Amino acid sequence: MKISALKIADLIATLPIIQGGMAVRISTAKLAAAVANEKGIGVIAGTGMTPDELKNEIRLAKRLSDGIIGVNVLFAVSNFAALVKVAMMEKINLVISGAGFSRDMFGWGRESNIPIVPVVSSARLAVLAEKMGAAAVIVEGKEAGGHLGTDQPMADILPHVKRAVKIPVIAAGGIIDGYDIAKALKLGADGVQMGTRFAASQESNASDYFKQMYIDAVKEDVTIIQSPVGLPGQALRNAFVDLIEQVDFKDLNFCNQCLKRCNHVFCIMTALMSACRPGQPEKALVFCGDQVHRIKEILSAHDIIVRLKMEIAQA
Repeated sequence: MKISALKIADLIATLPIIQGGMAVRISTAKLAAAVANEKGIGVIAGTGMTPDELKNEIRLAKRLSDGIIGVNVLFAVSNFAALVKVAMMEKINLVISGAGFSRDMFGWGRESNIPIVPVVSSARLAVLAEKMGAAAVIVEGKEAGGHLGTDQPMADILPHVKRAVKIPVIAAGGIIDGYDIAKALKLGADGVQMGTRFAASQESNASDYFKQMYIDAVKEDVTIIQSPVGLPGQALRNAFVDLIEQVDFKDLNFCNQCLKRCNHVFCIMTALMSACRPGQPEKALVFCGDQVHRIKEILSAHDIIVRLKMEIAQA
């Protein structure tokens, strides 16, 4: 199968792949730059960072690559506006956002001439995003890792979104190899977003424990947890998941108000941060897509993309 470039506003990615912005600190400058250097769209996960930390990551990514670099910030975080605005001041190429819907970000995007790409889970939300000025939408199905906005498969949602809007539609959720990419493109997607596959890359900032869990995973290890954000989250079962599932569990000793809304059962930021810190597996929440069990080796972003291109060509 031949693939076409992904065009979002004035940005043109020869490789129609967006690397997912995985928080906290899984997708940092090194990974984003590596994907951008392969002519895809690299994404830094701003969620969980301070504005200064995000600024430094953006500057590092730009030193490492002259390709397309985006930032992903979850609407649920309390410093959402500050993170998005600092990314725009640093002339980021595009802003992606999910876990809620910000009307203000479209205005900021127009003022800065920076494309806004929201993550949606229905045609209704896609239409609303287009009316408000979205340059594209990412359609994420239940197969995706992390916080989920739907219990429907991506393949069921995407055709409805494609018919409903005129802007580019990017498929996300359960995409691991080039054959998955080809299927999504045949469904009408203009491009794909891949998170889980790139979390298991050499450039990923995930801990060795996190990456080894991916390699060792079987399908039955994938589970749904209830996040303090108020959304279900898809993760790998480990000792931490077993702990938070205990009846009446509550383990929040300190809160820095990192979320706009939180049920305070446990600190999601601390749990996700532990997934990129060595030596803290008992505290780590390891988000993943539901096809994680198909990943059997840690490769460089370059080698992952070489393999993806070969598989797409064979599809």
